[in-house]
Amino acid sequence: MAVSLQVLYPVLPDTRFDHDYYKSTHMPLVNEHMGPFLLMVQASKGLAGGPDAPPDYYAIATMVFESQEKLSLAMQAAGPVLEDIPNYTNTKPQMLIGEVLG
Repeated sequence: MAVSLQVLYPVLPDTRFDHDYYKSTHMPLVNEHMGPFLLMVQASKGLAGGPDAPPDYYAIATMVFESQEKLSLAMQAAGPVLEDIPNYTNTKPQMLIGEVLG
């Protein structure tokens, strides 16, 4: 069963997010350290939360793994990825691990 890991970066008062750094430095770190275990990874930049509403999230990253075991191995290799977070944001990332339904 494929599983996903989604990392959501909420927009909160007094938080910041450097999209250029995230795209040019952080996502390559994800690929370098977690890539061997990934089926797919993508990141979306928040543009809106609906018609005429600001986004609730700066960005959402979605990673798909073949199995829970591959996700566990990726997380064991993710130290440099996690250590990099303060370089582009001071918001606290939220995570959701889920079963891929389709």
